Amino acid sequence: MSEPSAVDEPSAAAVSAEAAAAIRAAIATVDAGLAKAFDADPHADIDRLLAARAGAMDAQVRAAWKACIPDDAPLALFAVGGYGRAELFPQSDIDLLVLAEPDAQAAHAEALSRFVALLWDAGLPVGHAVRSPTQCTEAAADITVLTSMLEARPLIAQVEHLQALQRAIAPSLVWPAREFFASKREELRLRHARYEDTADNLEPNLKEGPGGLRDVQTLRWMALRIVGTGDLESLVAIGQFGEDELATLERERRALSRLRFGLHLVAGKREERLRFDYQKVLAQRLGHVDNADNLAVEQMMQGFYRSAALVQRIGERLLQRFEEQIEGESTPVAIDHAFELRRDYLAARDPHWPRDAYDVFALFAVWAAHDAVRGLHSRTARALAESLSRVPAFQQAEPALRERFIALLRGPHPVHALERMARLGVLGRWIPAFAKVSGRMQFDLFHVFTVDQHTLAVLRNLARFASGIADERFSIAHEVWPRLRKPELLLLAGLFHDIGKGRGGDHSELGAEDARIFCSTMGLSQADGALVEWLVRQHLLMSVTAQKQDIADPDVIHRFAGKVADRDRLDHLYLLTCADIAGTSPKLWNAWKDRLLADLYTATRLALRRGLEHQVAGEERANETRDAARAMLATMGIGDEQVDALFSRMPEIGFQRGRPDQIAWQASSLRAVEVGQTRVRARALGEHAGAMEVFVHSPDRDGLFAAIVATLDRLGLAIQQARVLDGPNGMVFDSFEVVPIDPRCPPSTDDVEQRLGSALDGDLDRIKPARRAQPRHLKHFRIAPQIGFDTLEGEQGTRTMLSLVCTDRPGLLADVTHAIRSQGLAVHDARIATFGERAEDVFQITHPHHDGRDGALDDTQRQALRQALLACLEGDC
Repeated sequence: MSEPSAVDEPSAAAVSAEAAAAIRAAIATVDAGLAKAFDADPHADIDRLLAARAGAMDAQVRAAWKACIPDDAPLALFAVGGYGRAELFPQSDIDLLVLAEPDAQAAHAEALSRFVALLWDAGLPVGHAVRSPTQCTEAAADITVLTSMLEARPLIAQVEHLQALQRAIAPSLVWPAREFFASKREELRLRHARYEDTADNLEPNLKEGPGGLRDVQTLRWMALRIVGTGDLESLVAIGQFGEDELATLERERRALSRLRFGLHLVAGKREERLRFDYQKVLAQRLGHVDNADNLAVEQMMQGFYRSAALVQRIGERLLQRFEEQIEGESTPVAIDHAFELRRDYLAARDPHWPRDAYDVFALFAVWAAHDAVRGLHSRTARALAESLSRVPAFQQAEPALRERFIALLRGPHPVHALERMARLGVLGRWIPAFAKVSGRMQFDLFHVFTVDQHTLAVLRNLARFASGIADERFSIAHEVWPRLRKPELLLLAGLFHDIGKGRGGDHSELGAEDARIFCSTMGLSQADGALVEWLVRQHLLMSVTAQKQDIADPDVIHRFAGKVADRDRLDHLYLLTCADIAGTSPKLWNAWKDRLLADLYTATRLALRRGLEHQVAGEERANETRDAARAMLATMGIGDEQVDALFSRMPEIGFQRGRPDQIAWQASSLRAVEVGQTRVRARALGEHAGAMEVFVHSPDRDGLFAAIVATLDRLGLAIQQARVLDGPNGMVFDSFEVVPIDPRCPPSTDDVEQRLGSALDGDLDRIKPARRAQPRHLKHFRIAPQIGFDTLEGEQGTRTMLSLVCTDRPGLLADVTHAIRSQGLAVHDARIATFGERAEDVFQITHPHHDGRDGALDDTQRQALRQALLACLEGDC
């Protein structure tokens, strides 16, 4: 009989390809079924789905092993890492360990290569290692490698193989419990620090972020090394863990796992961040529905933030207990009759603590008075968590308990006390409205923290003002704080200013009503309660006035002063506004906002001191500014005659609207140029890196403003405010307040002067807005453009005010000014405000008339400009 031909017998490659295709098809079928089960009931047992996927993967990995490895091969196969826990998400890695002695490794190297190649060909994300027990001990010197092996699960192995592996990585050989715990705790600390120690980020990491699934896994790894079991239930039996704590941790772990499972399905790839790209789709897939008060995505994210907070809270307790088990209990140090320090943690001395809510408030008072302690002892923290139901809402509390809360606000470190009460759930019990905003996010780019975390950030800023230490970011806040009669009133205003969010309606009005009820119930005087209520209701007034109106206009100051009414309110509102803006986003506060609010505060305080019946006239304001600027120029050695000559070249309106230092700086700049020549100057604004004021003195010509804006944009500078004044002899005085788009690499003042000067010396028609790609995150926040027109009557004649609200993007202002120029219009003033993804810009513009004068736009011109702007915002400009 002849040997079969090559045509009759499939090649090894063909067999391998067929096997890979079969594995791929089998896993695809399983994944489709699991996705269907998940979508049918997003609240189904997530552990069952994870175990089912792990079980299906086990079957395919074993099949691949049998297809490639001889039955008698002295090799053992283990699942390690997350796969070892039988916790396999749709896009998780398949981590494998082959245990074999070196001679067996060499003898079966080719077969092992075929095995791994088959899994890769099947599209499985396989990571593998081949080690002997001795090599496992050596590799375990890397704690990450050891950690993956701690949860090794036999796939094809005998009991003796598992025992050999366990002996190889035993604490007696590598990473004893004490060193393992210290290293893992430091690893956890550094990992949290990468996420700014908060889970409350706009795009949180479900796995690695604070309170994420990695935190739960870390607790299990520690238990394995310290106690010898990764089953957290066993910790209950030995008193390390309470049944309620275990139940809470497991509930939140499952909630996080559901989110991660769904995220993998939505992303279709390994993705651990809840990015904007997936949030809305995932919320819908999880069954959330928009309602009048909360978007579906906001409901989902609030659930995540609350889960992460609980995981962190319980994790801190268990870490402390592990530390005590390793280090042993130390001798308690008494603080008073009720509290003591145990290993520098604050602990209640009474084993039955707390007996009532008075004990709870006493804890926070003592904690605030001993602010340097490491934290709350785990047993006391657990007792507090179990007794939260004993803390009444303030409206049901006894007067004496209300007095204790007010005493906390008036005592040492009140903001620390409020932060701790919020983190441990007490503040939400005491003020139920605060519990409603706990973990509540707003689906935009302006509010980068949840409402409760933003509120706490505002309070921390107020605490900085109270410290008496000057902060260069806030030029006068440390001077204003000592003027407050009762600082606790400002803390209450900060606590309530956003508490009305998420309930529909105006959150300022809702919060003001909450504040009124709270202050009245707490027994505050009518005057004190009225101040807190007014601050909450008007907490946006100063910010809106400063950023959207011309605060150099005496009429604006007079109107604002009329609303504020007295200096006490002004002091409180100024500090609250600074703290609020700086607490909204780390990137939001800058030198321009600091000076803007300080200028508004100073001008309003002066107006209130004069009396609102004595409104400053424009001429009087101009004379005061002129005299002050003259005095500054005199210190530079410039005599009165030369000063008069310089002032004669400047626009009269500038003396009414400018600051004395600004007028003196501009006047001194004119000394270097003759009439009709261009002069560009730039100077830094305070100590804030990159923030600067840019002054352009130039002959007026078509397209000048648009060219300046486009050039500043190319220099990487974002314009916050612009003013265009017409001076004598056909010259313009353009002033710009700018901040760097990227604070890490701001241009220098010399660069700005040189490059902007060179650009203006050339052909302005050649200066076009830069083309940039839209950042990824902005694509998910589309705002329908709103374009409005109003007519302004003033000393400069009749102008049109253009109001533009739209989605922000790189180069937006340059494109808008280019569109305005294309309509033959002139810009005289611009105020630029950006709130996350939302741009709210205001321009004063005119159209040249046949008689040579500029005037307001007529209806036809407004419509033409509207169409040009809409086309520009759609990218066609």
